[in-house]
Amino acid sequence: QVHLVEFGGGSVQTGGSLTLSCKASTFTGGYCMGWFRQAPGKEREAIATIYGISPRTYYGDSVKGRFTISQDMANSTLYLQMNNLNPEDSAMYYCAAARIFCASEGFTRPPTSWGQGTQVTVSS
Repeated sequence: QVHLVEFGGGSVQTGGSLTLSCKASTFTGGYCMGWFRQAPGKEREAIATIYGISPRTYYGDSVKGRFTISQDMANSTLYLQMNNLNPEDSAMYYCAAARIFCASEGFTRPPTSWGQGTQVTVSS
């Protein structure tokens, strides 16, 4: 099981940007890595996944074109660049991992490792 720690949450105004980071305890080659978010009273939502060096990625419809997932596999770090944020993006953001292949469909099985979450708040 991979230990995951997120960094980079915070508060930003509408239209602003934030970058989240997630440091993994092991080399993430062979892992599907991704980001989820959960707002109060809402279900946890998968927003992006990435796999491999020539990365295969997935984005949820709510973030497509605004968020970019990437990873530095040499440093076992996953990133989520979030642009043009709006209040609907306010949520707890979680890093997740599973030792499976993933591509345009995202996680095909539930992640086996989760970070502790980092809060993102977007004010209007």
